Amino acid sequence: MPVEIFMPKLGMSMEEGTIVEWLKKKGDPVKKGESVVVISSDKIEKDIEAPEDGVLLEILAEQDETVAVGKVIGYISQKNEVERDQSTTTMKQANLEAAISVETMKPLEAVRRKPRVSPAARKLALEAGIDLNSISGSGPQGRITRADIEKAIQAKRSGSDLQRKKQLEIATMQQKTNNHTGVTVKPITGIRKVIATRMFTSLQQTAQLSIHMRADVTELLEIQKKVRADFLDEHGVKLTITDFIARATILALLAHKQMNSIYQDEHIHTYDSVHLGIAVALENGLIVPVISHAEKLSVKEISAKIKNLSLRAKEGNLESEEMKGSTFTITSLGAYGVEFFTPVLNPPEVGILGVGTVTDTPVFVGDVVQRRSLLPLSLTFDHRVIDGVPASKFLSTIKDYLEKPYKMLI
Repeated sequence: MPVEIFMPKLGMSMEEGTIVEWLKKKGDPVKKGESVVVISSDKIEKDIEAPEDGVLLEILAEQDETVAVGKVIGYISQKNEVERDQSTTTMKQANLEAAISVETMKPLEAVRRKPRVSPAARKLALEAGIDLNSISGSGPQGRITRADIEKAIQAKRSGSDLQRKKQLEIATMQQKTNNHTGVTVKPITGIRKVIATRMFTSLQQTAQLSIHMRADVTELLEIQKKVRADFLDEHGVKLTITDFIARATILALLAHKQMNSIYQDEHIHTYDSVHLGIAVALENGLIVPVISHAEKLSVKEISAKIKNLSLRAKEGNLESEEMKGSTFTITSLGAYGVEFFTPVLNPPEVGILGVGTVTDTPVFVGDVVQRRSLLPLSLTFDHRVIDGVPASKFLSTIKDYLEKPYKMLI
């Protein structure tokens, strides 16, 4: 019996998946545990392994096709089963060809009768090149009239006009293509398609507003440098400024719980615990692994968690449950030299923090100009849930923690 390959359920909320790529072709041998097909959900891409040794007998869902969870996408069969199926198919084909041969030897049982046509209709049909056998007469006893021929001529002209129009459209498209060399066109699929849909939906269905501030992280960078080596030697953890930003954000969310919310089904769900999403850039898109109950973690534990999730995200080893349930997200473009930008909300969350690159800037401290390190922060929030003033207070609290880093360590 052929073994079925199903579209798996990678998470509780997954209802369908997309075929990203078949790693094997129909007829290829496969071994149990060998990757056969790559599928993607709205969160992750995953290789599906062969459940048994054998041959990939049939592919039922092609690349880029979306399939419901639990539906069969292919079959694996033993080699002897394939040979038996091929033998049966050959026999059926031979029997069919024999039947056709016998049938063609039978005399025609009936001869097509000549249609009844009026002389005027016959003459008009001959001039217009209309096949009388293709016309159903509207006259008495099915007699073909001049009106029937005129209708057939009009239909023929309409068909010719439509064909010429299609040919013109094709020629126009080919001309445009010829005028632009070096163009590669490919459909949006997999994670890229999911991101495109989610971002477009986010902008359409939320009232997004962004505000910006700069935090003076001069002292924070000094502390980071001092403790970095000690933490690396003692705990194997390399502290980064992102770790401190995450900690400051968590503390600010605890102080401003309205921001630690989601907007769903016209209800605001406000959380006591912080489930922090950290955006991770991949080659083919962006995913957001989640640090659950982040308020219970120290800076060291946050750092270890961020690095572990980021590494496994890039290796494609995250579980679906590790990318669900976030109440707030941090995304950063600082490593790419970007200062301020406008992050797009990750629905159903009502807030997302964008982090830019640290820039050394001359700043007046009293009457003295000093070189200070400034960190750009961009907060996007859903105005349906939060107004500008409480959002500004939340961002100011993050800024305060970053500028007075000792408060995060108490």
